[in-house]
Amino acid sequence: MKRNALTPILLAAGVLLTALPGRAETINLQQAVEMSLAADPRIKEREQVIEAARGMLQEVQGNAGWRVTANAFIGLAPKVEGGFYQGGAQSCTVLPCTPRSDGDRIDGISDWTHLDFALIRPLYTFGKIERYGEAAQGNIDLKRGELKQTRGDTVYDTKRAYFGYLTARDIRVFLEDMQGRLNQAIESVERNLKEETGESRQSDLYALQTAKGMLAKYVHQSRAVEKISLDGLKVLTGAGLKSDLTVADARIEPVAFPQIDLAEFQARALLERPEMQQLEAGLRTRRALVAAKKADRMPDVYAGVVGQFNYASQRDRLDNPYLNDPFNGGGLTPVVGVKWDSVFGVTSARVNQAQAELEALNHKKAFAVAGIPFEVGEAYANARANHDSQRDLAEGAAAARRWMVASLADFSAGLESADNVADAIKNYALAQTEYLRTVNDYNMNVAQLARLTGELR
Repeated sequence: MKRNALTPILLAAGVLLTALPGRAETINLQQAVEMSLAADPRIKEREQVIEAARGMLQEVQGNAGWRVTANAFIGLAPKVEGGFYQGGAQSCTVLPCTPRSDGDRIDGISDWTHLDFALIRPLYTFGKIERYGEAAQGNIDLKRGELKQTRGDTVYDTKRAYFGYLTARDIRVFLEDMQGRLNQAIESVERNLKEETGESRQSDLYALQTAKGMLAKYVHQSRAVEKISLDGLKVLTGAGLKSDLTVADARIEPVAFPQIDLAEFQARALLERPEMQQLEAGLRTRRALVAAKKADRMPDVYAGVVGQFNYASQRDRLDNPYLNDPFNGGGLTPVVGVKWDSVFGVTSARVNQAQAELEALNHKKAFAVAGIPFEVGEAYANARANHDSQRDLAEGAAAARRWMVASLADFSAGLESADNVADAIKNYALAQTEYLRTVNDYNMNVAQLARLTGELR
């Protein structure tokens, strides 16, 4: 009775807990990256592709083991009674011994059970299994490179969403503060015009209202980017769009510039970049395939057991070692054989095709060896440029702020025109916004540099 009484209460509590909003979660960049790497379906897809490639390797290796071919069926056979000699005698006792001549006449039918099988194992394949095995292993390494590349893309996308959200949020907060300052100035001008004190002109109001419209546009844009970036971060981390996810950083800050010179970055990229590892795996695969296609021209040496069994219940068994009844009897024997299954023109064409694909990959590698250092150098130069730019923009934004504060103070004292105040506000907004965007660009340049060199952090 007590259990039944508690059941509705427990159900109601469960429904209430389900209806409550999710717990708010605050994460930093490293946590966001780890969550994204654990939640990204693209990574899980690549992992399954690797498992499929491992299955292909197991299939190739399985060809070196025992294999069986068998065929069994039940059919009909002519009914035969008696022996081999005339009149159905089982043996010849009186000369002449004349064989029966009615073997083709069907006096009835009999069931017929047939089985033939072969259990064999390759002894020597001239390198087919070994070369195809090397190709399958190279394919696994190739898929692993694709997985590493996908993980790098996930890390980069997460950083882009994280830094993008911080940048948009900081710009939005800054511009809203600027809107407040500008609205105060507009209210002061409107009050002066209403009281006709002569301290403000109608053109002053127009100048400030123009600046207000421009600020409003950028505020709306920053709010949209802020929401899009945060939603993207929720999706990447697996938190879900409806989650209450927040970031730990109070503001966007420039990351440290890498303490590695360009030459070392380029050397790392040629060694550790997923694309280079994929190229090396692809070359190993292609070389193994060329050798395997050449080996396909050769036969397979094998050993095993082959046998056959036939049984017809309505036929008398013929016990004669010199004659064979295809419907009754059987045999079993160990064998050593050579099997050759090759169409010379087709096999040669396949060898040429594999060789051409190998040469194409060699040219692709040559292009990568030349192009990757350039790509890394480009990212390094952009990172250096934006690192220096954000540092100078920080000084410019600080000067623009002082200009704006001084202009507003002079405007309040009647010593400054609204045009100059509007210019000061717009220039400060531009300098500060460009500073924040440049910090974001610089941080992403560093992230791109890490991705190009195969780093996963």
